Amino acid sequence: MTLKKNITTILLGFIGGLLAILVFSFAITDEKEINHKRESINVIDQKVDLRAAAKHSVQTVVHVKTVHYDRRLEGLSLFDFMFGERNSNTQKRPVMGSGSGVIISEDGYIVTNNHVIDNMDMIEVTLSDRRSYKAKLIGSDPTTDLALLKIDAKGLKTLEYGNSDMVALGEWVLAVGNPFNLNSTVTAGIISAKARSLGMDRSRGKMSIESFLQTDAAVNPGNSGGALVNASGELIGINTAISSQTGSYVGYSFAIPSNIVKKVVEDIKKYGEVQRAFMGVSIQEIDAEFAQRMDIKDVRGIWIAGVEEGGAAEKSGVRQGDIILDIDNIDVNTYPELQEQISRHNPGDKISVRVDRDGKEKIFVMELTNSQGNTKVVNTKQNGLLGARFEKINKMEMYKYRIDKGLKVTDITDGKLKDVGIPKGFIILKINNIDIYDKVDLNKAIK
Repeated sequence: MTLKKNITTILLGFIGGLLAILVFSFAITDEKEINHKRESINVIDQKVDLRAAAKHSVQTVVHVKTVHYDRRLEGLSLFDFMFGERNSNTQKRPVMGSGSGVIISEDGYIVTNNHVIDNMDMIEVTLSDRRSYKAKLIGSDPTTDLALLKIDAKGLKTLEYGNSDMVALGEWVLAVGNPFNLNSTVTAGIISAKARSLGMDRSRGKMSIESFLQTDAAVNPGNSGGALVNASGELIGINTAISSQTGSYVGYSFAIPSNIVKKVVEDIKKYGEVQRAFMGVSIQEIDAEFAQRMDIKDVRGIWIAGVEEGGAAEKSGVRQGDIILDIDNIDVNTYPELQEQISRHNPGDKISVRVDRDGKEKIFVMELTNSQGNTKVVNTKQNGLLGARFEKINKMEMYKYRIDKGLKVTDITDGKLKDVGIPKGFIILKINNIDIYDKVDLNKAIK
């Protein structure tokens, strides 16, 4: 009995000790797991801490206010034409607009959307500290929906460009702007897609470059032209559009990548307009159905449907049927991705193009050209482009032709108007449905 009790006591003691060790072990494990979770939470907190980026970016995003005067003339009588408009019903109806812009240089250059300032008679910029300035339009590019403004100021805080190629899906970002006239508003979200095309202008027959960054950060009317900022406080995009049936934010917004913005701004400052580069190819995106029909092994890259004679692609050795895999080591699988890579270059720039030709990869060095097939600077300034001089019609002409607007062609030289048979004496009333009252309207319409 004594021996059995001793054995029982030893076993119980052993079991108790084992349990104690296990409990201690579990306690250590639990503590390690808790500490690990705490460390993970701290790391996550650090990654999504956007306070510094928000604080800096709101000081560099401005409120852009615009005014357009509707210059339709109503009720003009013969007396008014002959002796003035003192008793007429001539009206200038101010149409107000609002958007955002981003300061990109300390001496007052500001980038915004073209649609924010298009056809506007007055542009006013209000800084985050409530100082206001009249802004001058330096140039615009409807193709990318970008415009460059300038205000007479010094020592401004700026937003540095980030590399939009390095933006990753799931990366946290801030959208900064002035939605619904609410100044300096910041919203947060993630990058939900890259190289997104919306086809906004193709349905109207206009050329456009669309390779947007898509985000779920809330963007509303008034945010257009504002900044999309990464966690480091760098400009990675200009907010430009939302996907909505109501006109307000419903889940996704879109921004022009900063690498495109930077190129457009530099061109406008240097040349007064954007220098567009071309490869000289027609292309086809590759999906599973197309790959099967064309007996293409891998569903990747962009198929070259045609090569322009004498164009950049043909000169480099690229052929019809080649599949473009990457541009300068950046993969391209969709039209917007290819478009984005080419749009950042000027005519004369050389790019590396890797293609798949009959299952074998080849690399070509391609010198891009302009729309005329050479590498010269393109200048489409109005007088040179149209080849004409203009003057406002007078009141007698208004009465004679029963019109309330127009510019008369007073001289014709070599240019677009002569090419299409418009002679001296013609009166231009509209260009692309834009009413032409004076040379300001003409310049806006041509731009």
